[in-house]
Amino acid sequence: MFLTCEGTFGILPATMDYNGEARPGDFHAGYQEIEGINLGYLQINGTQMFALAQVLSDLFKDIPRTTISKKMETLKIKSRRCDLQELRTLKAINSVPTRAVKCSLISKADLEALCTSCKSLNPRR
Repeated sequence: MFLTCEGTFGILPATMDYNGEARPGDFHAGYQEIEGINLGYLQINGTQMFALAQVLSDLFKDIPRTTISKKMETLKIKSRRCDLQELRTLKAINSVPTRAVKCSLISKADLEALCTSCKSLNPRR
């Protein structure tokens, strides 16, 4: 794996399949400021996906995780597990700890809905 950087955005090659062919759905990595906090993301098949661990630790650090989980359930927000290549990329851009062995991703649209829903809960705002 290699990561080339252009400013704060990195571009990754397509993921290789077991038979040596490139799978569709190569992804790009970058950073986006949301609610005043710089979050790393992967753009997968045209959708920005954010590491749920970073969202919880940086964006919603003052809100209990059980509250966030209930909000996600109410809003019908589904997360998806990232694959090994995506996990390595998130580690490279410091979105998840290097010791992490798994990570869940949520889309930007879901993150925005969650932010809107949790605005009244967060004491810093």
